[in-house]
Amino acid sequence: MAKKFFTLKEVKLNNNCPECYSNNGLQLTFKQQFVENAFYKAITEETTQSMSCSTCDTDIFPVRWTDEIEQVVAYQKRAAKPKPKSLKLKTLAWVLIVLDLLIIAGVVLFAMGVFG
Repeated sequence: MAKKFFTLKEVKLNNNCPECYSNNGLQLTFKQQFVENAFYKAITEETTQSMSCSTCDTDIFPVRWTDEIEQVVAYQKRAAKPKPKSLKLKTLAWVLIVLDLLIIAGVVLFAMGVFG
């Protein structure tokens, strides 16, 4: 099962970077999980956030966030609306469902004496 993430929202922040102290390089990214396998595609409720600085090319982890950055992240997190949870069956899943229904119908008809 392949778990992937797609970008929900990217925000440039005006806060100072905790590493290089630049105030124009911070970028906050929100991502939502997307699961895909042979039977279905689904969007889950799981979201993640990451922050990086384009000035010093550094990922900024939450332990390095200042109080001001945490406040901005909390605000942006409330503003980022995740897509609703969804599930879409692929062709293989539909084929297996139809085959199972046909087999069950055949067994029932055989048990009732229609075939035999």
